[in-house]
Amino acid sequence: MHPPSCPPAAPTACPTYLDTLNDAQRSAALHGIGTGAEDGPLLVIAGAGSGKTNTLAHRVAHLLAQGADPGRILLLTFSRRAADEMTRRVQRIAAKVSPRHARLVSGGFPWAGTFHSVGARLLREFAGRISLDPAFTIHDREDSADLMNLVRHELRLSAKGKRFPLKGTCLAIYSAAVNTRAPLTEVLLGSFPWYAGWEGDLKALFRAYVKAKQAQQVLDYDDLLLYWSQMVSEPALAREVGERFSHVLVDEYQDTNRLQAAILLAMKPDGRGLTVVGDDAQSIYSFRGADIRNILDFPGHFDPPARQVTLDRNYRSTQPILAAANAVIDQARERYCKNLWTDRISAARPRLVSIRDEADQAACVVEQVLARREEGLKLKQQAVLFRAAQHSARLEIELTRRHIPFVKFGGLKFLEAAHIKDLLAVLRWAQNPRDRVSGFRAIQLLPGVGPKIAGRILDNVQAAPPGCALLPEQPVPDAARPGWMAFAGMVEQLAASTAWPAPLEHIANWYETRMESLYDDHEVRKADIQQLTRIAATYPSRERFLTELTLDPPDATSDESGKPLLDEDYLILSTIHSAKGREWPAVSILNTVDGCLPSDLATGSEREIEEEMRLLYVAMTRARDHLDLLIPQRFYVSGQSATGDRHVYASRSRFIPNRLLPHFEQITWPEAEIQTAARNETRQAAVDLAAKMRAMWD
Repeated sequence: MHPPSCPPAAPTACPTYLDTLNDAQRSAALHGIGTGAEDGPLLVIAGAGSGKTNTLAHRVAHLLAQGADPGRILLLTFSRRAADEMTRRVQRIAAKVSPRHARLVSGGFPWAGTFHSVGARLLREFAGRISLDPAFTIHDREDSADLMNLVRHELRLSAKGKRFPLKGTCLAIYSAAVNTRAPLTEVLLGSFPWYAGWEGDLKALFRAYVKAKQAQQVLDYDDLLLYWSQMVSEPALAREVGERFSHVLVDEYQDTNRLQAAILLAMKPDGRGLTVVGDDAQSIYSFRGADIRNILDFPGHFDPPARQVTLDRNYRSTQPILAAANAVIDQARERYCKNLWTDRISAARPRLVSIRDEADQAACVVEQVLARREEGLKLKQQAVLFRAAQHSARLEIELTRRHIPFVKFGGLKFLEAAHIKDLLAVLRWAQNPRDRVSGFRAIQLLPGVGPKIAGRILDNVQAAPPGCALLPEQPVPDAARPGWMAFAGMVEQLAASTAWPAPLEHIANWYETRMESLYDDHEVRKADIQQLTRIAATYPSRERFLTELTLDPPDATSDESGKPLLDEDYLILSTIHSAKGREWPAVSILNTVDGCLPSDLATGSEREIEEEMRLLYVAMTRARDHLDLLIPQRFYVSGQSATGDRHVYASRSRFIPNRLLPHFEQITWPEAEIQTAARNETRQAAVDLAAKMRAMWD
């Protein structure tokens, strides 16, 4: 297909280096090539898979071709990697413009980077004019948390009778208040309601924290934006900083917080030379402070309003997948209207797969993944997405059991999370008291018991004859004695028990009483503990459970865990948040039911529910050719007040009401697999019969 002709509104002939763009992309690239009113603000609403990065790179290259100075172009992204990729693309396009333009950007763009990195440079340059020492140092998150903890101790907040937030939580609350520009009361009630009673003490802590930073001439991560914002709140400084840049281009604008939006509007109050690119339908990071109002309200900040260009041609997914995704997001109460379309025609609709429970869900996904692999689709070309990291727990164990390698994006692998390792350590130590690794971890779960005491206890156990460890008599501090006696009695009782899964449930009940003092987010982690007990119930014995869960995983990071070191092919597991910006030929979405999508923790307001809808939309638009939405009919819930352990029945996500069902193929598993197998058997029988008939004439 030949590229469409240049838009009629283009003030000059269409340059050949823009030939690969479609009409809307080219319109965005050509915007504001003069120096008058036409150089006003531009909002590019870039739908999923619509070539956003390519369009932005061509716009930058076109600005250079029209004489813009690369040293006066400010390019803001949300990662250094994104800035580097943008620079490389512009360099490739500039080479098509002319050798001179290629040389012009051969060294990159001096002002391309993240908001925080650019803010650090500007603050260093203007430090003397805002009463900041130019030699200030920048604390990373760990340094900031340590300083917060030091101040916390100095104010004696760690010595209070009631549980005061730990240092990491204090820093998270402080960061949320800074980035959202919201009162502390609002932040606490909205995101940390269990700490609302500490508002006065938290205010005192944050004042002392700021004072300590100022005394030491250090800035934390959030200060880079806060000081930048305060600097440009002075009209003279705002004008000076703004005039340094002829053009400011911002990627992923839907992910900006209020502080970042305020900085941009202060630097470019009339919008001259300002371009922002984003998609309101993919705004899913409010937990990081991102505010969808920034992109929704952007045009109205200027007079006349910012020009809007919509990129709605999708280069990723098939039309049936887009039709279903469009139908889901059409339910949003407030949004920019767009209807993604594509030339990629297909008869295959996304599938709504009904299964019995989480165990069948894991089995279904594995069977589908392997079937597609046999058809030529590599494991790494397939992804399984989920709302929360713990939703993949049962699948991870099934994949491990079947020896199918996988990578997980978004949090640690389930079996590598600290609280899961704690629980398994107690169980393993009860099973084998001479297991020093498990024992060392388990013993230190007790308050008042540290590494030295734990080592001494393990030495005594090692020296004692088998079965004569006498745990209750081990030397522990008097203050720790009551807790130790209960713990030692539990371990001895578990060692003598042959029942299953009662021992793990016993440990889980004990451990949940300890979690409050170990983790600020203990309520969230409890869901993982309950999930582990449900999984344990599917194994016939403790020995089988521990044997099949014994893994030797590689080190995990916050972004990626479990990446196979020996396998060149592996399945992708990812939270939906971590999957944004990526794509795969085949995608399966776990737990597409109310309570998971939307999460039952995010239905307290219309705003939260709308973001959950956008999460489902983002997940669906990651798929190129195949999309399965898994719908378990029931979940096993343990320990729910007086009702005890029971199965609860789930309903399809509210975001897929009955009127949207024509966009999907509805199947039930394993019945669908049985029918497929029956068809295959019938087909084989026909082949065999034909062969016999031919043999009659041989």
